Amino acid sequence: MHNVNYEQHFLKIFMTLYSENITMEKPLIEIEYCTKCRWLARASWIAQELLSTFSSEIGGVTLIPSEIAGIFEIRCGRKIIWERGKKKGMPEIKPLKQKVRDIIAPDKDLGHIDS
Repeated sequence: MHNVNYEQHFLKIFMTLYSENITMEKPLIEIEYCTKCRWLARASWIAQELLSTFSSEIGGVTLIPSEIAGIFEIRCGRKIIWERGKKKGMPEIKPLKQKVRDIIAPDKDLGHIDS
């Protein structure tokens, strides 16, 4: 009986410490781009812009080279932020940053971008 109380006490302490140290993982952004269209430079530039603006809010930006002709898609998890095929062109950085902000950090002030 003494062991049961010790085990319950240990489990309670462990769960308290564990729950106090749980942190939500930061969202990841993915940019999938067509390699045949040579969009690596554009994807890299957009990744740099997003990392600069959202350095505290995102866990990273992943560039995904694709064999799918003409693809240029920006995603956060399962949410598509930009899809070149549907939008009929490449994203402008200002509205793109606003869309990303609205998804991952709605209260973030983007300074001059919001003006």
